[in-house]
Formats: sequence, C-alpha cells, structure tokens
Amino acid sequence: MFFSTFEKQLDGKRRIVVPQEFRAQTAGPFDGVVCFPSIEADCIEGGGKALFDRYNQVIEELEFGDPLRSALEVSILGGMAQLSYDTAGRITLPEVLCQQFGLTDWVVVVGLGDRFQIWSREAFQAHRAAQRTVARDGLAALRAQQRAARLSAGSAG
Repeated sequence: MFFSTFEKQLDGKRRIVVPQEFRAQTAGPFDGVVCFPSIEADCIEGGGKALFDRYNQVIEELEFGDPLRSALEVSILGGMAQLSYDTAGRITLPEVLCQQFGLTDWVVVVGLGDRFQIWSREAFQAHRAAQRTVARDGLAALRAQQRAARLSAGSAG
C-alpha cells in the first residue's frame, strides 16, 4: 500500500524520483507505474498493476456502449501512460500531464493506499486543507450517527 506524503523536485526533463516505498509496491511484471489524469481531483493518479486491474474491472462490468463506460475508457485508459523506472528510480512524467496540472518545479506525491497522486505543491496545500475539513465534519457526523444508533438500540431493549 502507498502511504505518506513526499515533496519531490521535478527536474528539467520532468523526471521525479519515486519514493522507494512506492517502488516496492509496484514490483511485478512491469518495472514502473501507470499514471493518468485523476477523475476526482486536479492531479495525476498513479499506481501499479493492481490499480490498473481495479479500474479495468470497473470498466469491464459496464455494458459496451454505456456512456459511463465510454467516459471511463477515455478518461482512464485513453489518458494512461506506462512509465518505467530508470536506474535512479525516476519516472518521466508526460508533458501533457505536467501542463494540465501545472507541475513545473516542486510536486507532492501522496500515498492513498492502493494508489498515489502527484500534485503541484500549491494545489495540494489547498486540497489538503479542504480534505481535512471534509474528514473532520464527516467523522463528527459518523460519530453522531453511531451514538444515535447505540441510544436507539439501548432504548429498544
């Protein structure tokens, strides 16, 4: 699983050193990662074969010609790049993705369990603040639901 957050410098050739912990998670028949524009945020999403297989399974479950299937195929499969590690553990990010998400100098690589995201540093700071608010509010609501369920179960018995 991909964990933690790393700040990395993107060099002039758009190369980034993938954290060793992340490289270990993508070991397999292909020595590298797949990356594509994230559907849920303004960043690059990436991972190993397991992530590719997971998205492909979701796509395959939809009927051929289904508008959602077509949208996922274009967005994920059509936007996907297979990026190999060089001897220093770097990948070269596609120019189109760097331009799309404003990746020019410092980037943030964020582990999200079965996948990771690559953000511009400034965009990630704003995203992280917004996500903390969502997490804080969501956790408070979840706790309130759990308390209400316990009280309801206690008064029913």
